[in-house]
Amino acid sequence: MIGYVTVGTNDLPRAAQFYDAIAAEMGTGRMMEFDTFIAWGTPGGGCGIAATKPFDGAAATVGNGVMVAIEARDQDQVDRLYKIALDHGGSDEGAPGPRGDGGFYAAYFRDPDGNKLNAFVMG
Repeated sequence: MIGYVTVGTNDLPRAAQFYDAIAAEMGTGRMMEFDTFIAWGTPGGGCGIAATKPFDGAAATVGNGVMVAIEARDQDQVDRLYKIALDHGGSDEGAPGPRGDGGFYAAYFRDPDGNKLNAFVMG
């Protein structure tokens, strides 16, 4: 149902380094790029993600309660995505591990602008 999501950034080159590394682990790359906007994903594939400077020219801010979830192949990839995020300027919001009793395994982190993400696998 969702085609893509965007997160705001105040430093597009810094965001690009962070999301280039995440996208590489996911086996994809940049699919669209402008001076104020970069999108990662596979045309015709699943949901993509983009980092953008706000169109109105105001500072990008973090949405309270907003999170982007990245579906991983397996628990090892969740672990790798978490490490990649922290190695590329992200911050910890919850180390990799099981959550609840339903076979949900996830790691939570923020990008360098403070946008919250997680990497997860079900089952």
